[in-house]
Amino acid sequence: MNSENEAESTAVRIDGEGLVLRIDGRKGLSAESVALVSAVCDRAEDHAGRSRVIVHVSGIPDGVPPGDLTVALVSKWERALRRLERLPAPTIAVADGDCGGLALEALLATDYRIATDTVRLVVAVGDGATWPGMALYRLAQHGVAAAAIRRAVLFGTPVDAADALALHLVDELVQDLPAAQATAGERAGAVTGTELAIRRQLMLDATTTTFEEALGVHLAACDRALRRAAVGAAS
Repeated sequence: MNSENEAESTAVRIDGEGLVLRIDGRKGLSAESVALVSAVCDRAEDHAGRSRVIVHVSGIPDGVPPGDLTVALVSKWERALRRLERLPAPTIAVADGDCGGLALEALLATDYRIATDTVRLVVAVGDGATWPGMALYRLAQHGVAAAAIRRAVLFGTPVDAADALALHLVDELVQDLPAAQATAGERAGAVTGTELAIRRQLMLDATTTTFEEALGVHLAACDRALRRAAVGAAS
């Protein structure tokens, strides 16, 4: 077994929850990190959206990024997260305690985010500045004018659980994680596969697309839904 497969066997698995991925924010970005996210995306796509993806995230990095980190590797990681963000399957994050670095970036790329009331979202700080990765972009999508987000992006000030919930960075604060995961999974089961991915993209595009530009895409999606309903009624 090569190192990539060894990493996959310990951090990506299939169980009663669905596909499970664990991201440790204490670890620096590496080729293994990219391989883990790519592996769960491969499996989700193989299941054609019939299985949800549970992403467990926790931990914050210690100090500056590793000296061998390159822009090329960062680009691969961001593309892997973008792939996770667009999967034809519901993605549910479970966050506990301090959550930063890779853990925060993965959290922000999921559909539904559950956290314990001890969670703190932390933008990594090193060499006198916060890390300028796409986590800053995703945080800003939730409200660049929000004081807590500005403090996090500019100064690395942690976003506590109450602010994270108020700013919709997390969807739910819980004490009983297993029960919350089951509830989230039930909610995520209403729409699956390609249809989920289409609706997610329609929602994401709404903030940057004019009504006239969006109309044709939405009408095409409506036509697709009507055709599927007709086929289902006829069968």
